Amino acid sequence: MTAERGLPPPRAILFDWDNTLADNWAAIHGAMNVTLIAMGQAPWTVAQSRNSIKASLRDSFPLLFGDRWREAIGIYRDAFEHAHLTNLREMPAAGAMLTGLRDCGLYLAVVSNKAGRYLRVEAAHLGWTSHFRRLVGAQDAETDKPTVAPVEMALAGSGLERGADVWFVGDADIDMVCAVNAGCTPVLLRERPPEADEFASARPLGHVQNCAGLADLVAQLRVSQGLEL
Repeated sequence: MTAERGLPPPRAILFDWDNTLADNWAAIHGAMNVTLIAMGQAPWTVAQSRNSIKASLRDSFPLLFGDRWREAIGIYRDAFEHAHLTNLREMPAAGAMLTGLRDCGLYLAVVSNKAGRYLRVEAAHLGWTSHFRRLVGAQDAETDKPTVAPVEMALAGSGLERGADVWFVGDADIDMVCAVNAGCTPVLLRERPPEADEFASARPLGHVQNCAGLADLVAQLRVSQGLEL
C-alpha cells in the first residue's frame, strides 16, 4: 500500500467494476472471442483481452470492426448474456470492503464501461445494489469513461462536487485518466505497483494491492483526520 503525501481522505469513492470489484473475465474473454471469430478475425489470448478490453463497446468496436461494429456488438452481447452471471465472482474481500466503507458514511458509486444494464444485473446478483448510490455503465451517460460525463452522472444529486476528496479507484490506465479528467483522486487497485513510466499523463496518487488494502488505507486516513470509522 502506497500513497502520496497529502492524499485526502475520501468523501466519495467511484469504483471501476471489472477486475476491481468483480471478476468476470471468463465471460468477457469468451464473448470477445466468439465475436472475433464470427467477424473473421483471430481469437485473442487471455492476456490480449485483459490488455485490450478497456473502452466501451461503442468506443472500441468501430476501431476493431469498422462499418460492421453494430453487428459485432450484437454478437458480443448474445454471447455475453449466456455466461456473465455463471462466471461472475467478487474480487477477494470486495463485499466486506464495500460494507465497511458504506457503514462509514462514504458515498459509493460505480463508473464502468460495461453496459449499464449488465452492470446493474451483476450488482444485484452479488447482493451489492444497496451499497451504491449510483451504478453508471456504458451508454448511461452521453459519453463513456474516460470522459467526465459518467462521473457527473455518478455524483448527480449527491451534493458532492468533483474534486480531490472524490476518489476514482480502478485497475487500468483508463480509470486513472478518467480520474484526472474529472479532477478526482486516482487510486490504482491491482497487485502490481505502477511502473515508473506506466502512467505518464495520469499517475495514480495511491496504490493498493487488493480490496482489503483499500479498506485499510481509507481507515488510516480517516483516523489521521480524526474521523469516525
